[in-house]
Amino acid sequence: MPDIFGVIADATRRDILQVLLERFQRDSEISVSEIVAQLEISQPTVSKHLKVLRESELVTVREEGQHRFYSLNPEPLEMIEDFVIPFLSAGFDTEVTVEYLSENGERVPGPASDDAFTDAGEEEVLPEEAAAAAERMGRAAARAENRVKELVARFRLRD
Repeated sequence: MPDIFGVIADATRRDILQVLLERFQRDSEISVSEIVAQLEISQPTVSKHLKVLRESELVTVREEGQHRFYSLNPEPLEMIEDFVIPFLSAGFDTEVTVEYLSENGERVPGPASDDAFTDAGEEEVLPEEAAAAAERMGRAAARAENRVKELVARFRLRD
């Protein structure tokens, strides 16, 4: 498989990927002639770049008679995302401070306060089902945090 970074380094291939992304979001395919018309570049140029994109598995092709219909396969781009996201999110402060407020807006102790201890001074233990649910929630929160970082980084790139 070709180096994915080299594949997307070419501006024409990035333009083709953008066209394919628009179709992908509408769950449809596009023909070579439609790409040619949309980008206003020659058919041989589009075909040459589509071959590179096919070899890198960034696009799939469906043949119907003489016609070829292309679709985006975003999966190989995940490797780029995995590489780039740590750089884009460097310096983001992701610490979240939670305050518990009463109905009138006064700060009140939260679950981590002394209320979490029994009279004997021992910490209460969650039942097994609740602990498993809390762990799943923690993992979901971590995935959500990473997704938010990714979206913020993408938003910053567009500015």
